Amino acid sequence: MKFVTFVRGQGVVDAHAMRYGVHLGASILDLQSAAVLAGEALAAPDLISFIAAGEPALRLARRLSALAIEAIDAAHSKDGSAAGRLGKAVFPAREARLLAPIPRPAKNVFCVGRNYRDHVVEGSRARGAPLELPEYPQFFTKPPTAVIGPDDVFHHDPKVTEKLDYEVELGVVIGASGCDISPQRALDHVFGYTVVNDLTARDLQRRHEQWFKGKGLDRSCPLGPWIVTADEILDPSQLELSLSVNGEERQRARASEMIFDIPAIIASLSAGLTLEPGDIIATGTPSGVGYAMTPPQFLAAGDTVTCDISGIGRLSTRIVSSPHGPETDA
Repeated sequence: MKFVTFVRGQGVVDAHAMRYGVHLGASILDLQSAAVLAGEALAAPDLISFIAAGEPALRLARRLSALAIEAIDAAHSKDGSAAGRLGKAVFPAREARLLAPIPRPAKNVFCVGRNYRDHVVEGSRARGAPLELPEYPQFFTKPPTAVIGPDDVFHHDPKVTEKLDYEVELGVVIGASGCDISPQRALDHVFGYTVVNDLTARDLQRRHEQWFKGKGLDRSCPLGPWIVTADEILDPSQLELSLSVNGEERQRARASEMIFDIPAIIASLSAGLTLEPGDIIATGTPSGVGYAMTPPQFLAAGDTVTCDISGIGRLSTRIVSSPHGPETDA
């Protein structure tokens, strides 16, 4: 299943307008409305709460989705059946604006740096530094204020950064809490997968000699368009990631090329640190980033960055000029 968070039409995006549901292709099932119509209990006001509700919530979503598909096939049957009644909770996908599936994570987004060998190689070459592969996953975070949704915009301010870069990444969404999780049980704690673009201010990343500031700018974590449940991704290592800028391909790799695979990442991150439902882990980016090109090619207003991951979907972000103009004297 593909879980989405959305608002109907182009209304104001606030906590009251946000809904969540299942993307059914040309249609969306509003899970909260569907549960009411079907006389089912669903005490989950947002997608994080739904994820935390565990397998019973997933079973309900599967059952309601099956009824919704039946209602669509029956052209919104009016025979009074459960499928017919559920048709009122289904609407055309074109009528919704998709948000990040988790618009406001409860924690910072966990990220893994330098997790593809070719990316480590290109980075060392660009900096003129000796090649040293990491012995352990290198973690950093992006704050909740960085998260935006599909087809949203990043406000680029050259006064803040002149070296804005892109990074397509496979996002892992935690479903079950755990601490000191073993690699053998790690995938049991995964709810699903999504697409992440780790937009990065390279000059800030270098200037501050740590990664948080350069990685944590507002709107620098495009996420979505949905979360695909783990049962539909039998082997995440076989997923193919790609990224293009204005239609020009820059990155392409398989998740199997990671230095640390998903079980190793979860085991390392959860050592003495509790992971909770709705936590997001961005698992690193492959080679092809802008700063390592010859000459370097950074993003500018007018660019469109498109991230694709096979089996999950496409995430596009437009780079626009910051609405905050330079300060002037009165």
